[in-house]
Amino acid sequence: MSTTSYDDRRPAWLTLAAIFMFAVCFVRIMTAINYFQGGDQISDLTNSMFGNNLWVWGVWDLFLAAFGLGAGISLLSGGGFGRLLGYIWAVWVIVQSFLIIRWAPWFSVSMMALASLVIYGLGTTSGWRREDI
Repeated sequence: MSTTSYDDRRPAWLTLAAIFMFAVCFVRIMTAINYFQGGDQISDLTNSMFGNNLWVWGVWDLFLAAFGLGAGISLLSGGGFGRLLGYIWAVWVIVQSFLIIRWAPWFSVSMMALASLVIYGLGTTSGWRREDI
């Protein structure tokens, strides 16, 4: 009779954190495209931190999306570097959400909630490391 060890399986919270990063990455790519087109259908940020330069918000969102994509891929592949990137990414999303909460409150609150869940997922699984077999 053989016993199977499941210790090498990735925790569900870590997988969920990566999925949230991918979801927010997709949303940020859509908002970046919208900002590059000069549209304000998502939110009117003309009086925000970057002023009337919506292209800057587009670049900001693309960097945030790329950062989240890299962190999510690294987390799913078992890399420890993705955990650090995930923490930085989540804090970055929360800070940006506070910057735009006046102009897009529902978007900001939902992004803060997802980033908080990512931080929780990363924090509760901090002891897990992928073992190369």
